[in-house]
Amino acid sequence: MQIKTIINEEINCLTKAIKDGKNPYHMFSLATINNNKAEARTVVLRGVDITPLKIYFNADYRSPKVSQLNDNTLCSALFYDIERRIQLRFSCSAIIHYNSKISKKIWDKTALQSKKCYMGSYAPSTRLKDWDPNIPLKYLKKDPELEDSKKGYKNFAHIELEIIDLEVLQLRHDGHIRCGFNNKKEYFFISP
Repeated sequence: MQIKTIINEEINCLTKAIKDGKNPYHMFSLATINNNKAEARTVVLRGVDITPLKIYFNADYRSPKVSQLNDNTLCSALFYDIERRIQLRFSCSAIIHYNSKISKKIWDKTALQSKKCYMGSYAPSTRLKDWDPNIPLKYLKKDPELEDSKKGYKNFAHIELEIIDLEVLQLRHDGHIRCGFNNKKEYFFISP
């Protein structure tokens, strides 16, 4: 049983998940720290770099997760494939790309339907008296006009997660397999 083979197979599955919304790795749980309390939420995988290993997602800069990552860059990312019964767990350090060449490049590649999510007048997690879709009402059922969508860029952030270490857990009836890899390029088995 080769650790590198196991880990490389899961990284390959991650790269396939970027554009495949039905892939179980397309969305993952991100945990951050907020005043010594862990907070988790689901985000969408937007990119993977292999060497060095990094994963990416987009966020509204006004959101609590971005504020929390500004306060403490350490976070955790958790992926789970229910059919294959495989869990990927990452310890990460976040880099927030906001109003930069990198964020602009990613924004320019973002689909119009996704850009409208950043055009809301309320910061994410704002308490409201009544329901509001938090996107311009004229775009509820259609994509925004290109020129109008540019208003959302001021709220857009691209988050880069540098991987400190990664663990793979394969749940198997004949004995679970757990192994890991860290940013020192060390591979190792872990007791499940």
